[in-house]
Amino acid sequence: MLHNLLTRRKSYPLLLVMSLAIPLIGRAQDAPTYQTPPKVLADLVTAPLTPTVSMSGKGDVMLILEQASAPGIAELAQPELKLAGLRLNPANTGPSRAKYITGLKLKKLTDKDEKAITGLPANPLISFVQWSPDDTKIAFASSTDSRIDLYVADVATATAQKIGSVALNATLGVPYQWVSDSKSLIAKIVPAGRGPAPEVSRVPVGPTTQENVGGKRGQAPTYQDLLKNPSDERQFAYYTTAQVVRLGLDGSTTNIGQPGIIRTASPSPNGQYIMLETVHTPFSYLVPVYRFPLKTEIYAVAGSLVKTLNDGPLQETVAYSPDGAPNGPREFAWRNDAPASVYYTVAQDNGDPKVKAEVRDKVFLVDAPFSGQPKEIYAAQFRFEGFDWGNETTALASERWWQNRKTITKIVNPTDWKTSVLFDRSYEDRYTNPGQPDTKHNQYGREVLNLLPSGEIIMLNAQGASPEGDRPFVSLLNLKTKQSRELWRSASPYFERPITVLDATRQVILTTRETPDESPNYFVRNLKARIAPIQATYFPHPYPQLKGIQKQQLRYKRSDGVDLTATLYLPVGYKKEQGPLPTFLWAYPAEFKSKDAASQVSGSPYQFNRISYWGAAAFVTMGYAILDNASIPIVGEGDKEPNDNYVEQLVASAKAAIDEGVRLGVVDSSRVGVGGHSYGAFMTANLLTHSKLFKGGIARSGAYNRTLTPFGFQNEQRSYWQAPDVYNKMSPFMNADKMKSPLLLVHGEADNNTGTFPIQSERYYNALKGFGATTRLVFLPYESHGYTAKESLLHMLSEMNGWLDKYVKNPASTAKATQAGKVGGGK
Repeated sequence: MLHNLLTRRKSYPLLLVMSLAIPLIGRAQDAPTYQTPPKVLADLVTAPLTPTVSMSGKGDVMLILEQASAPGIAELAQPELKLAGLRLNPANTGPSRAKYITGLKLKKLTDKDEKAITGLPANPLISFVQWSPDDTKIAFASSTDSRIDLYVADVATATAQKIGSVALNATLGVPYQWVSDSKSLIAKIVPAGRGPAPEVSRVPVGPTTQENVGGKRGQAPTYQDLLKNPSDERQFAYYTTAQVVRLGLDGSTTNIGQPGIIRTASPSPNGQYIMLETVHTPFSYLVPVYRFPLKTEIYAVAGSLVKTLNDGPLQETVAYSPDGAPNGPREFAWRNDAPASVYYTVAQDNGDPKVKAEVRDKVFLVDAPFSGQPKEIYAAQFRFEGFDWGNETTALASERWWQNRKTITKIVNPTDWKTSVLFDRSYEDRYTNPGQPDTKHNQYGREVLNLLPSGEIIMLNAQGASPEGDRPFVSLLNLKTKQSRELWRSASPYFERPITVLDATRQVILTTRETPDESPNYFVRNLKARIAPIQATYFPHPYPQLKGIQKQQLRYKRSDGVDLTATLYLPVGYKKEQGPLPTFLWAYPAEFKSKDAASQVSGSPYQFNRISYWGAAAFVTMGYAILDNASIPIVGEGDKEPNDNYVEQLVASAKAAIDEGVRLGVVDSSRVGVGGHSYGAFMTANLLTHSKLFKGGIARSGAYNRTLTPFGFQNEQRSYWQAPDVYNKMSPFMNADKMKSPLLLVHGEADNNTGTFPIQSERYYNALKGFGATTRLVFLPYESHGYTAKESLLHMLSEMNGWLDKYVKNPASTAKATQAGKVGGGK
């Protein structure tokens, strides 16, 4: 998984969608070195990335974060430990495979000038960026080959300096948090005098054993990178052990508790207490670290233990379902609108969604000094998702249940904990999504609902799904009447998304605006004044040489009446009079419980043409028509499960997309290829197996034998033993003898995604080869589920381009060459 580098007060999307990459390789003996694709494709990998942005809590200062380009393969080849579901850099006690920020700039929203922050280390590798609660400072981690340092930048002077001499321990995520005084931080550091790492034991002292005492059920997904032996356990404990300290800006430290495997260390809103969550033995060889035993304790800011709230057991038997949950207290968190109050959730059905229960979860609250009995504050019909805290009389609570796709939002009065339903809807129904409430910072610097004096809150919907396509909007919701009114909605010829509210009373918001040929930039929009928005950033087009690519949002029907959509890309200057084009279809199936939800329109024709190297759109530069993000809904209404008719719906959806392209006169149905990544790779193999629609396909990092994920996959919750026919029919491996078209398989050798072990591609390739199918397997050294090294990305594009050129664009010449080879061989 990609590491989350940036902790921000509010979420701000990347201005340029991050892309993954794919290498192109011939037979092993033909490609002993990394290959490079045509320049127009290679330029997509090497083009500078558009910066990301983070706003101050007051909304007056913008932090611009310059992104690092793709690393070299030498960086991925550095030592790495794979322990308990983690991937660690043993040299600096942090995560491996991180994506970094390489520069920081400050800009007042009302000014055009940007000021680079000085005092950064040479060639900085920055992560975990956080604004201070009072917005006067910015903290960030700086990684080196041997350690991770903490820096703090002063906003007024735009200068940064290293804080103290401590080294952060970031193996278990965010290594520090600001205290509400903005003068100190709570940090996880490498313990002083830690000593050398334990040597990896090459000689076992005995066998590794696992035992299921009492025959308890413990269905689990196929996790990767798990602990395997006592040597792994010692390595895991050594690198994840940290000392929690209160760290002053002058570098002074106060220890909080003893060194331990600290998962989280978070200060109370008033800064007087610290909540520590500590992992401890027994460790597991079956589940990752987040299921290990976890002790939750409260410490005084001076360092003394105040209260042990819970000591949870190892969680190896959690129901394998989106609705499953650990048994016992879970998800301890501070209440944002109170000085020092902790709330937590307890499942009332033992965490098992198959158990009938009117109340699934209960939420309890305990106030400082934590000596009293916790009190029940909320009972959830479904799984409790969390609170949006507001003030002493208003909060919002969310619940969710996957099996019926329901979500409920309730208004809660924290004075008496009475509730009323605000929203009760299907989360599949994107048209009725009300958006997310605007928040502000309270006196503790914590996010709370921005409640207006009128009893209203501003709601931001950054997608704005509608029958006309995605049209993001802003609305005003009255919590008393529960009625809303729209304040603004994105309109052609732009695609504009609300990012945050800068001034709720004046209704001033920050948006990003784009068109197919204009890359996203930030704008300030006054919803009351109804004047033209003011541009705040001027990020250039990332690849101006590709301006003019044609884009169209398609809408069409599947044979069973389900409405579908796709984005059609056509080459610069192409005209229909030139005739239909070879075509590349790219998709990722999605499951639905409702045909109406599956039929909803997605996408917008006014979005920027993000010609990423990761998907299919890049190949519009090579003369293909692209059917991108073609909707492949798999529907199972009522008592039926979506996958009961997976293959039939899959083929029907693909056929409908091709037919629409043919109807428009731009798709040559005799020259169509298909591709996808992960579950899209699984889709690709099935389409080539069960249809004759495609001349060839590209499947990246997929899983092809579902008996290797026997307790469910994707959104299939039935086990193999409950639905063996479904598993067998959906598994391309089981149907390798039916493969009809050439298939390129690409996989990262270090894939850590649940279910997509590299052996999936290896065994599937062997099966296809055994039946004489035209296939090719490319393993990318050191790459995980998503590929990151520049060499890997360039090679991926080279492989894909060569495969499409050979089997899709020029299938006739390939067939002739193959036939000639067969004749020659006969002689």
